[in-house]
Amino acid sequence: MEDAKIRRIADIASDHHLVVANLKLKIKKYWISGQTALQRFNTAFLRGTDKLNEFKIALNNRFQALQDLLKKEETTMEDNWRGIKEA
Repeated sequence: MEDAKIRRIADIASDHHLVVANLKLKIKKYWISGQTALQRFNTAFLRGTDKLNEFKIALNNRFQALQDLLKKEETTMEDNWRGIKEA
């Protein structure tokens, strides 16, 4: 009876290795085919100070609404904790 149990455990281990190998092959297939191609960014234009400043301003403007929202949530969370502590 123990031989059957040992064989089942060995089968589980080999099945695990087969599943892992199968997943690695699938990932490699997509990686090579270019479906998950890396996106390259042109960072050479940031070397000039004028372009760098323009980029920083544009980036800050994009995320300003998000920053405002986070600040608003921080104050409400602090108010909530104060209310809980006072109660």
